[in-house]
Amino acid sequence: MTATATLPTATPLSPEQLAKLDAYWRACCYLAVGMIYLRDNPLLKEPLQEAHLKSRLLGHWGASPGLSFMYVHLNRIIDQHQQSAIFLAGPGHGAPGVLAPVYLEGTYSEIYPNKSEDEEGMKAFFKQFSFPGGIGSHCTPETPGSIHEGGELGYSISHAFGAAFDNPDLLVAVAVGDGEAETGPLATSWHSSKFLNPIRDGAVLPILHLNGYKINNPTLLSRIPNAELADLMRGYGWVPHFVEGDDPLTMHQTMAATLDACHAEIRAFQQQARASGQATRCHWPMIVLRTPKGWTGPAEVDGKKVEGFWRAHQVPLSGMHNNPAHLKQLEDWMRSYRPEELFDETGRLIPELRELAPQGTLRMSASPHANGGLLRRALRLPDFRDYAIPVDKPGTIRAFNTKPTGALLRDIMAKNMDNFRIFGPDENSSNKLDDVYAVSKKLWLCDYKPEDADGGELSPDGRVLEMLSEHTLEGWYEGYVLTGRHGFFATYEAFVHVIDSMYNQHAKWLAICEDIPWRARISSLNLLITSTVWRQDHNGFTHQDPGFLDVVVNKNPEVTRIYLPPDVNTLLSTVNHCLNSRDDINVIVCDKQNHLQYLDMDAAIKHCTKGIGIWEWASNDQGSEPDAVLVGCGDIPTKEALAATALLREHFEDIRIRFINVVDLFKLQPAGEHPHGLTDADFDSLFTRDKPVIFNFHGYPWLIHRLAYRRTNHKNLHVRGYKEKGNINTPLELAISNEIDRFSLAIDVINRVPRLQVAGAHVKEKLKDMQIDCRNYAYEHGIDKPDVDDWIWPF
Repeated sequence: MTATATLPTATPLSPEQLAKLDAYWRACCYLAVGMIYLRDNPLLKEPLQEAHLKSRLLGHWGASPGLSFMYVHLNRIIDQHQQSAIFLAGPGHGAPGVLAPVYLEGTYSEIYPNKSEDEEGMKAFFKQFSFPGGIGSHCTPETPGSIHEGGELGYSISHAFGAAFDNPDLLVAVAVGDGEAETGPLATSWHSSKFLNPIRDGAVLPILHLNGYKINNPTLLSRIPNAELADLMRGYGWVPHFVEGDDPLTMHQTMAATLDACHAEIRAFQQQARASGQATRCHWPMIVLRTPKGWTGPAEVDGKKVEGFWRAHQVPLSGMHNNPAHLKQLEDWMRSYRPEELFDETGRLIPELRELAPQGTLRMSASPHANGGLLRRALRLPDFRDYAIPVDKPGTIRAFNTKPTGALLRDIMAKNMDNFRIFGPDENSSNKLDDVYAVSKKLWLCDYKPEDADGGELSPDGRVLEMLSEHTLEGWYEGYVLTGRHGFFATYEAFVHVIDSMYNQHAKWLAICEDIPWRARISSLNLLITSTVWRQDHNGFTHQDPGFLDVVVNKNPEVTRIYLPPDVNTLLSTVNHCLNSRDDINVIVCDKQNHLQYLDMDAAIKHCTKGIGIWEWASNDQGSEPDAVLVGCGDIPTKEALAATALLREHFEDIRIRFINVVDLFKLQPAGEHPHGLTDADFDSLFTRDKPVIFNFHGYPWLIHRLAYRRTNHKNLHVRGYKEKGNINTPLELAISNEIDRFSLAIDVINRVPRLQVAGAHVKEKLKDMQIDCRNYAYEHGIDKPDVDDWIWPF
């Protein structure tokens, strides 16, 4: 369909409104060009000279005029309907097109007084852009009104939906770049419309901006016929409206009429659902905006096409210095916007244009939804201690580690039915979190079949969001917490890598926000990683990858946290801590299967509070120095390290073993490198200064060396972990292949304790025989030996 096919009128703007709106947009375009090129003479009160230019020209012009065009027209809708709204800019490096209207509506100067609304402030505003000590060319956290940096390659729509969930009065307008639209995450995120409840949620209005080119290639969606593109969007469940052209005055009228129609459609859906109380799937409107790349910029430079071509992507006029022709062309370009008609003598936008901007918190740049910590309410949490399991004797009973956490999440959901959601890719039941369905089922607005009533756990009012797209789920979750709410995300360890880059971007966002005083603190992102490497004996090699932890440690220590609780009660304590925290990304690794239980709740709380500690009940070095230190970090590694400790104590009556468990992985780093790090004195006290340390780790072994390489006893630190050896194994056979099993660990201790290197030969042979027996049993019976699999702590 075309835009005009659904519009009540093609000319909703009066001549006066049209002239003012176009002038406001020209002011935005003028500022966008100034940000890229100028460090002085911001109002062109004198002829442009080389000295007025930045020495290094950075930034992206191509998408900027289109972004300002959207922003200015959305302001009209906001003002006309008193509509609460925020704006997300998906195109990378499109910040000039957003920063300009943010500056013009006054928010930027309110937050940054030295960027005042006058000539001096405009000069500072121009200079800071893509300049050392200034701001980047995305919509970074320094940009008022931004929750999405842009250029994140595919997350804009999913972020927008996260912002709209449980915000019934909010309109989230999202500009989707046509280069961005080629990414997998973006393509999948179009399905988000099937998860928007028109009663309790706000609305998302995507504006697919087809300006035709990426860096220097055409974009796919810009080169297919409108009919095919419309079919694609309708196939996703949207109703597309097309706005196309290059004549500004005609385009203003068409865009205004289209936005009027889209807003009316959105309101009609919401009013019907809210009046009837029936939440059904809606076919929401979206806009396809087709404009030239670098619209209103130079048509040609040095005889080569620029406007409407990929050469407009970044800096259309480069090589400015010692090039009078280019300098003259830049000045002509900037003067074509007629700045003398837009700004008064002091550099302030003239009053008749200033009145076009919404007021107060209705400005998209001043919306509290875009600074979510202002709206954040603390969760109402039950006492996590009430979900504890009794542990009378350590290491003697078994339980499914994540099952009680599911009950805890169930009751958290019940107490927070408007600001807490659970996210997971079709795995919450598998991850033993299915108790949550007792209070909130899986959100489902598509068709139902009769058999869904028997175990489907589906509901149009569900608050558990499940979709087989980790990208979309993570985007929803980030948008949800960035706008002031809380959540929890559980996923399989092997596939959490799908969101590596999304984790990276969110961590960078949080790290920058740490240094921005006006950014209020938001809820932490909580990722439970389960179905872990050591219990992927049935799915095989492709499902064995604990490497997400290696990605996590690359990011700023102020916002990164990794926890490896080994049992039910430590997991409960950890989850409670994480849900209370702010401005962090908490990565919790805990398997869902039946595991030995070690600590009662009181001991678990103390252990988690310390993050690392000696398990006295598993150690026998009290009052003396140990012969060796055994360390467990993770559930299966802890079990195998304990079993190795028991083997050694059974065969060597006089051996002294210290057993340490690590829950908080960053305790291994020095205190000066991570807020949770141990001092050298505390580290040496635990791990000794010169005794062998056998560290049994959940992940790749070199990560521990990376964290602890500066420690005194690092030369005696020997780490065992996953070494890319596995397939369809039994759990113990998988452990043996990677040398984290009890036999390998015990032999390692014998080899490293000097007095046992010869005296322990017979025991070593026995342990090797036991290890061979275990392998052979697995090959013959397909399961581990019962006496080994059912091992409990014997002391």
